[in-house]
Amino acid sequence: MSRSSVLKALRREGGLVVGTGTSIVCKDLMAKLDTWFPQAHMEPEAMARLAIAGYTELGMDIVMPLFSVCHEASAMGCNVHWGGPEQMPESGRPIFSSIEDIHVPADLLDRPGCKVPLKAIGLLRSRLGEDTAVCGKVFGPWTQAYHYFGVENFLMLTMDDASAVEQIMEALMPVTISFARAQIDAGADCILLGDHATRDLCSPASYERFLKPVHARLAKEINAPVILHICGDTSDRIGMISQTGLDSFHYDTKTGSPQKVRSLAGPGLALMGGVSNYTLLRGSPQEISAMARQAVLAGIDIVGPECAVPLLTPIENLKA
Repeated sequence: MSRSSVLKALRREGGLVVGTGTSIVCKDLMAKLDTWFPQAHMEPEAMARLAIAGYTELGMDIVMPLFSVCHEASAMGCNVHWGGPEQMPESGRPIFSSIEDIHVPADLLDRPGCKVPLKAIGLLRSRLGEDTAVCGKVFGPWTQAYHYFGVENFLMLTMDDASAVEQIMEALMPVTISFARAQIDAGADCILLGDHATRDLCSPASYERFLKPVHARLAKEINAPVILHICGDTSDRIGMISQTGLDSFHYDTKTGSPQKVRSLAGPGLALMGGVSNYTLLRGSPQEISAMARQAVLAGIDIVGPECAVPLLTPIENLKA
C-alpha cells in the first residue's frame, strides 16, 4: 500500500488498508529493534525507529510516532513520569485549579514534549516518501483538561459550572490546533485526535453540548484528514460524530460488531479499527485474522487495533 491509498481510505474511496492512529509498540517489538520505552518517548531517532517498524516489521500501512498521551501535558508543564518497557507514561499531579491558571507557553512547540515528536515526524517523512502514510496525534482540550485539572475535578465542573468548562476548552484549544498544524508542517498526512469521552466520562448530552462543537471546529481548523479516537462504547454518539465534519472515527470494539458500527456511522464517515485489544493480547493469530476479515467484510475502511496495543501483546498477533 502507498500513502495515497491511506488518504483514499480516509475519504471512503475504496481499497483495503491496515493500520492505526494509536501506538503499535509492544515489548516484543522493542526487543526486536533494541529500542525501548522510555527512550522512544524522549528521543526523535528512537521514536522514529519504533514507529517505522509498524510498516517494516508488522506490515501496516500507517506509521504513528506519538506512543503516549502525555506530550502536550509535558510541554504544558506537567511532571510526566515517562514509564518503561512495561508501563505507559502518566502525566502526574494536576497543575491548574482554575481558568485563571491556564497559560499556554509561547515556546510550547520548542519544548521537548512537542519538539521530539515533531522531529520524529520529519525523520519518518524523509525516510518513507510516498511508501506509506505518516499519522500525527493530538489530544483535544477535553482530555487535556483531565491532565491539568484532574479527571474528577474537571468532570464535576460539567455538572456545576458549564460556563467554566467552555472557557477551559477555549483556552486549551490553541494547544491542540498549534500542535496539529506543526505536525502537518513536519510531514504528517493525517492527525489522530484523541478525546477520552466515552459514556462513563461524558454523557450523550455532554457530548452534544461541549464536544460536538469542539470537534466540528477542529475538523475545520486542522488542514489535514482528522481521525477521532474515543475509547469504550460510543454507540450513543457515533451519529453525532458523523455530523462534525471529521473524516474518520477510530472506534473501540466495545461499541459492537463491525456491521453495527458501520450502520451507526452512516455512509460518510470513514472507520478505523475492528480488532480487539483483548484478543490481540490473549488470542491466537487465527482468531485475529478472522476478526480482521470480519471488519473488512463489514466495510471498515482501515482495519487495525482498536486502541494503543497492550505492551505485552505478542508480535505474531500484531502481524496477523
